[in-house]
Amino acid sequence: MASADEVSDKDRRIATIASTIRVIPDFPKPGILFQDITTLLLDVKAFKDTIDLFVERYKDKDISVVADWLDISGSDDILLKRNPVFIAGYPVPTALTSPCLGVAFAFSIEARGFIFGPPIALAIGAKFVPIRKPKKLPGEVISEEYSLEYGSDIMEMHIGAVQPRERALVIDDLIATGGTLAAAIRLLERVGAEVVECACVIELPELQGRKRLGDKPLFILVSAV
Repeated sequence: MASADEVSDKDRRIATIASTIRVIPDFPKPGILFQDITTLLLDVKAFKDTIDLFVERYKDKDISVVADWLDISGSDDILLKRNPVFIAGYPVPTALTSPCLGVAFAFSIEARGFIFGPPIALAIGAKFVPIRKPKKLPGEVISEEYSLEYGSDIMEMHIGAVQPRERALVIDDLIATGGTLAAAIRLLERVGAEVVECACVIELPELQGRKRLGDKPLFILVSAV
């Protein structure tokens, strides 16, 4: 069980991370409050704390793969950001957690999720597996279609990158409607992987994206209210 000092240090780090996330209204279209993590990346301490908090959670869990979804054009989980980050009772942060479970590998979702996946993989001694938009991966791929606010899109992963019965962790920067995370779970389960947990820096709880994850646990650092 974590000591009071350890809990206080974690809360302090999460509060610092939340304070570095910039909210930009009406981007990329009117009515959206965009959660801009580029300002987090400019703060070396906050960026390091973000990586460290994930590493502390997943180290020593027998993780062999970290995967990330790269969609530079944006997905529903990247564009539908309607609420600013707020830490209830600041400086005490909101942190939603789930039980730590043994994991064989981890996946991250394309675009800004790619920023967090590789350093986490290196720190815990795991391989990194990218999940990408169509025609971005050079080898033979397996594909999964998913719904957007308007229409649908497709994500792909190299065949053979993940083996049956491996235990997976799915990582992204933010969960909004949950569409891309849910699609990543389906894609991994189709190749026989067991998705143990999903992890994100930010959650927009108003959009209830975690409901689309079914019984998969979700770990987040910052909750937008």
